[in-house]
Amino acid sequence: MTILYALVARGSVALAEFNSSQTNASTIARQVLEKIPGNNDLNVSYSQDRYIFHVKRTDGLTVLCMADDVAGRRIPFAFLEDIHQKFVRTYGRAVLSAQAYGMNDEFSRVLNQQIEYYSNDPNADRINRIKGEMSQVRTVMIQNIDKVLERGDRLELLVDKTATMQSNTFRFKKQSRKFRNSIWWRNVKLMFALIFLLLVVVYVVVAFACHGLTLPACLT
Repeated sequence: MTILYALVARGSVALAEFNSSQTNASTIARQVLEKIPGNNDLNVSYSQDRYIFHVKRTDGLTVLCMADDVAGRRIPFAFLEDIHQKFVRTYGRAVLSAQAYGMNDEFSRVLNQQIEYYSNDPNADRINRIKGEMSQVRTVMIQNIDKVLERGDRLELLVDKTATMQSNTFRFKKQSRKFRNSIWWRNVKLMFALIFLLLVVVYVVVAFACHGLTLPACLT
């Protein structure tokens, strides 16, 4: 079995624990709790003979497990994260004022079940590996978003350029329409001028043709 012992504590106050081995893991766990420095969140491991005590502290709640030294770190810390979420989801703010071993009767069964799962079920490691890959992908996505946000000034500049291009396009269309109208009116005026000129030419020709003739003869 990979994981042999688990403990949930608030500070140095044990709230629930389960021991599947015939070892003094409980005594050593108390010593480990006293050894943990400060009050900040942390993930840390301590070695004891051929066993490793893995500790995860988040928001003042400490979850600890003892595992074989060949178990590595991925499965034990995945177990600790799972236990932390289940404990907080189950008891909420009651954790802040609970007495020593106040949740042991109920939650020790959960510790037992999860120890069995993370120690013996091959899907546990597969699921944790997938979670790790998803976390890496999410981290990359966040980094990419941060890079985009860092280029905010460039994006604003691009927006400004786009707005300017749209404005210039509208102005160009308006000017093109005015130019077409101007060309059309000029063509109309030119056509009228040609017609007028043609009428003048016809009049002159008729006038020259009738030159020297009497009015009646010119009109016949």
